[in-house]
Amino acid sequence: MLTVLRHGMPPTPVFSVGPVRRYLSWENEQRCRRLLKASTDRYRQEPVSAAVLVSLCSVAGVPALLYTLRSSTMTGRHKGDVSFPGGKRDSCDRDAIATAIRETHEELSLRLGEDCVWGVMKPVPDQRGLTVAPVLANLGPLEHLTLKPNSQEVETVFTLPISHLLQEENQGYTNFCHKRQYSHTLPVFLHGPHRIWGLTAVITDLTLELLAPGTYHRRTRTRATH
Repeated sequence: MLTVLRHGMPPTPVFSVGPVRRYLSWENEQRCRRLLKASTDRYRQEPVSAAVLVSLCSVAGVPALLYTLRSSTMTGRHKGDVSFPGGKRDSCDRDAIATAIRETHEELSLRLGEDCVWGVMKPVPDQRGLTVAPVLANLGPLEHLTLKPNSQEVETVFTLPISHLLQEENQGYTNFCHKRQYSHTLPVFLHGPHRIWGLTAVITDLTLELLAPGTYHRRTRTRATH
């Protein structure tokens, strides 16, 4: 069900060989790149507050997503949370992609080129109102990589097969109310080594909708704006 990981070479496209592996196929990559082109072009020009690397990979040939567990010794409200590699924009970052790649190197000692990036998804707000841009990338087979997590920031790294995330029994959601009226719905992903919730679950939700249209139906329902 779950797999642990490793890491370190440029990603190799995985061609369509079955219903599971199609998520990393060349055809699906090109489709995602086309869908993300407008957003990617926009956020190469417009600054965002932060960016995360939504890290596709394969483990023993099985498509998966890579997550980190933030160190419990960190300060701040997100210590001990499941996350994607990433963080706040630095003044030296030319765009959201540069932020995500730099932060991933700082957290996992993983050097990536922009060729592995499929595109930039529409930014989502965090609880503080900061705009976080999800940068979708394919790391390739983890068997070829050597990850060296920064212990000051990352407690552990783990992967979940996309097929696991797509199973309904591993999906949940929470409805929120404000002043006794329905406000919004956020997803949660269950039955892995760690529960995935909050902003990371929202980005996972959006990623699955992009990767598996017709198979996965988004659970995130945002607050209505007036």
